[in-house]
Amino acid sequence: MLGAGKSTVAVQLAHALVARGKRVGLLDVDLTGPSVPRLVGLTQQAVHKASDGWVPVFSDATQRLAVMSIQFLLKSADDPIIWRGPKKNAVIRQFLEDVLWGELDFLIVDTPPGTSDEHISTCELLLAAAKAPRALLVTTPQAVALADVRKEAAFCRQMALPILGIIENMSGYVCTHCRECTNIFSSDGGRLLAEELGVPFAGRVPIDPTVAACEDAGKNFFVEHADSDTLASVAAVAAALCNEQQQQQHEAT
Repeated sequence: MLGAGKSTVAVQLAHALVARGKRVGLLDVDLTGPSVPRLVGLTQQAVHKASDGWVPVFSDATQRLAVMSIQFLLKSADDPIIWRGPKKNAVIRQFLEDVLWGELDFLIVDTPPGTSDEHISTCELLLAAAKAPRALLVTTPQAVALADVRKEAAFCRQMALPILGIIENMSGYVCTHCRECTNIFSSDGGRLLAEELGVPFAGRVPIDPTVAACEDAGKNFFVEHADSDTLASVAAVAAALCNEQQQQQHEAT
């Protein structure tokens, strides 16, 4: 769904996982509208080509968050990407196969709206590599958004891509003064859609100006507002992923 906040959820999920001590890759495959570098404060950075691949951009000296986006390869942020499908597919393959991600605990892929070339290529490559990818669908409460997410859910099923859950973004507005959350759109659409599709409901994320302020400044919300419950559902998804990973490691030993 266009404008549902997929990039915001992807970036904040990456931050939440890093906060739990994980090494995370954040891949932006929205080739015509890349926004991840701005959201993580890396717009002035560029990737470097090593002898055996591209070196991603790291968010800080800990190198726990590695980021890759087409934005890093453009001369100007205003340069448009006017590519047909085969060129997009080739670049996505390079991002997945030729980037020196290192040992990652999680790779988060931020996709553009729709169910087209970028989604097909990413799913096929990850599934072929036996990476067991899963989709986290992001919607807003309104009916028009839910209709688009139904199509995305159908796409996932046709691609044999398991759905991790549905997050309802922009679910109410958090007042900057009293911190009270008020519904300004319809509510509960994400939960009802999850029930309809038989997938987990991952929770709600309200409209919170402090999130927008952090992303405009390229700052980490989980650091700047550690006591906020705005992104509780995102933190819960991160916790569930970490617990699942720990269980899998335990079963393998």
